[in-house]
Amino acid sequence: MHSDLWGPSKTLTHGGGSYFLSIIDDYSRRVWVFVLKNKSDTFGKFKECHTLIENQMGTKLKVLRTDNGLEFVSEQFNEFCRLKGIKWHRTVPRTPQQNGLVERMNRTLLERVRCMLLGAGLPKSFWGEALTITAYLINRCPSTGIDFKTPMEVWSGKPADYSSLKVFGALAYAHIKQDKLEPRALKCVFIGYPEGVKGYKLWKLESTGGSKVLISRDVTFDETRMGMKCKDLETLVPKTMVEETQFEVELPNEEKDDVEDGASTSDTSGTQPVVDSDYLLARDRERRTITAPRRYDYADLVCFALNAAEDVQE
Repeated sequence: MHSDLWGPSKTLTHGGGSYFLSIIDDYSRRVWVFVLKNKSDTFGKFKECHTLIENQMGTKLKVLRTDNGLEFVSEQFNEFCRLKGIKWHRTVPRTPQQNGLVERMNRTLLERVRCMLLGAGLPKSFWGEALTITAYLINRCPSTGIDFKTPMEVWSGKPADYSSLKVFGALAYAHIKQDKLEPRALKCVFIGYPEGVKGYKLWKLESTGGSKVLISRDVTFDETRMGMKCKDLETLVPKTMVEETQFEVELPNEEKDDVEDGASTSDTSGTQPVVDSDYLLARDRERRTITAPRRYDYADLVCFALNAAEDVQE
């Protein structure tokens, strides 16, 4: 670990007793998020994260800063910091600005989670997956606080890898092996990157039994479509409605004029409902009989002139 300051935030609730814990390294601005069932799980998850990072980075945590939430202000935290030699800073009540880095990060996380769920058309029950992938993206985006470098680059000294980035909620087809006559792919929704696995975390849209969560590496993505929105569209528009749709074919203007003048044509209707299977293009129809347009004779013109003269004299 490069820095000497960590910033764990308080856990935030999201209905049904679910919470999350966010931890930020003040030097690299890297963020870790953990979804918790209860606030009492905060200390255990913090210990796991502390041990993992110390082993990976080969350094010691020197300073810890938290607020005065009950999940932090406990004898467990006091004893842990005393035994590890960690200097623990706590903020003054009702002054979140003293721990502004993580408080701003919490707001950023929640705003992005809300936008991602709305954009993907996923219900609120997927907020944990959206939160995890949001932190994944933040750690790989340039930050002004570290001279437009990415947190992963500052943390590890290596540039961030973008080869596996996919659109959250995109339609995905996971290739599977089933019976000989069964489909070779399952329609799914992309919901994240599993920890410690080189693959993709998917949510099955089709009922195949077993768990709805699938982790696979052999996946084909359609990032122009959102999987859940495609599912809703199929539910709202049944296939029978699409098959029985009729079309109205409008005749060319010249054929309309001939019908009004009484000329005989091969088709005298202005609009004609045609079923999709019987639909014919204009170039495939039989050619109509072309007749000379009806014109007035000399006698007709004389009669018209006399009638007009009488109207003028009156």
